[in-house]
Amino acid sequence: MLVNGKPGNLISIRDRGLLYGDGVFRTLRATQGKAQHWLLHYQKLRHDCTALGIACPDVGLLSAELNDLLARHPNGVVKLIVTRGEGMRGYAPPDCAETTHLWDISPLPDYPADWAIHGIKARLCQLRLSQQPRLAGIKHLNRLENVLAAAEWNDAQLPDSGIAEGLLLDIDGNAIEGTRSNLFLVSQGELITPDLSRSGVAGVQRDRVITWSTQHNMPLQIRDVGLDEVLHADELFVVNSIIGLWPVRELEQRRWIGFPVAMQIRQAWAEEPAS
Repeated sequence: MLVNGKPGNLISIRDRGLLYGDGVFRTLRATQGKAQHWLLHYQKLRHDCTALGIACPDVGLLSAELNDLLARHPNGVVKLIVTRGEGMRGYAPPDCAETTHLWDISPLPDYPADWAIHGIKARLCQLRLSQQPRLAGIKHLNRLENVLAAAEWNDAQLPDSGIAEGLLLDIDGNAIEGTRSNLFLVSQGELITPDLSRSGVAGVQRDRVITWSTQHNMPLQIRDVGLDEVLHADELFVVNSIIGLWPVRELEQRRWIGFPVAMQIRQAWAEEPAS
């Protein structure tokens, strides 16, 4: 781990990221010393920092630190955290806070290869996402809703039965995302992804699917999506920067087989040059 560019794993007890979740983060996949889609992640990081009024570290500085980290750990899950820095007691942001940034890397998860081809089993989470337009789309540090949702099927009273992801609805019953992924539907030849203007996280891979749809002239809608529409879609799939793309084969007693659009996207991504 690096803390402000130096080896270590300690931060101040007064860091606002710890005290209030006052910060943002990115998670990306590193393979053979290359961080996939690093510049896209940096653009998201800068956008989210700006939205919260946090000074974003320079891309040159972060790129140099990332390269140093990958020289020693070429494969893994890389996490970058930027907080507003230290402050005294109280919610109000300090006038002259000096940001804290941290790098961490952990082993790549060993997911079954079959999930990427034949799909995953998902469940509907009981937790409902709150709505806060000021924070919508931002990958901020307060992820307690996701933590509680993910705990629903890992609890000792509900042991894991092959469930790989959970679907989150908001308080109005709109489908928003997975606990750690963005959601897409295919219906009557169109791609559909939920509107994230009130809640949810807008991930890098979501943007890449949207770009793919434009490049391949496939109609795409970004709008509110109800659970019934999700269950009657021709295809479902979820994306994030670690898993890539997983089709959904089972959700709430509904089952799907064959994922032609999801497989087209996977193939197109596989043919892209490494970045």
